[in-house]
Amino acid sequence: MSVFSNRSIDPPEERAKYAGAILELVGGREPMSILRETPDAAAKAIAGLTPIQLRTPEALGKWSIAQVLQHLADSDLVWGWRLRLILAQDRPPITGYDQDLWADRLHYADADAAQALETLRVLRRNNLWLIDRATPDDLERAGVHSERGEESIGYLRGLYAGHDLLHLRQLERIRRSLSA
Repeated sequence: MSVFSNRSIDPPEERAKYAGAILELVGGREPMSILRETPDAAAKAIAGLTPIQLRTPEALGKWSIAQVLQHLADSDLVWGWRLRLILAQDRPPITGYDQDLWADRLHYADADAAQALETLRVLRRNNLWLIDRATPDDLERAGVHSERGEESIGYLRGLYAGHDLLHLRQLERIRRSLSA
């Protein structure tokens, strides 16, 4: 199992390794730059692909490009909710979610890549608007994640940037697999 596997059934120490590995992807880069660039990078990753290619999984049991884009859009929806909770409330509980259940029960296999990308663009623009207006004190505000404990807005900014990089790599890998 990869360190980038993020299953809700994993024990806490495995989930902690996931978060650490995601943050390592950011390296010395500015998280806000990554967050701003992701929608355009995702659009570039799908340019010229047919609807069939966009829905073709990388391998049996793996996601397609359309599914990854839907996951990114839904992740931004979750991030936006978390941002708003933390900015507006004191140490709110932050619920974790099972991405595989979302993919299954929210029908990611039927996702429209262009629609998912547009949803990501709209949600990301709105979430960045909130972050751009956050004060240094706001970035220190934290919620308590049900699986990972206390997480500040500043920390989440880096975590979501790393999450973006992980899935942009995945999009590139799936695209390569389509031409293999």
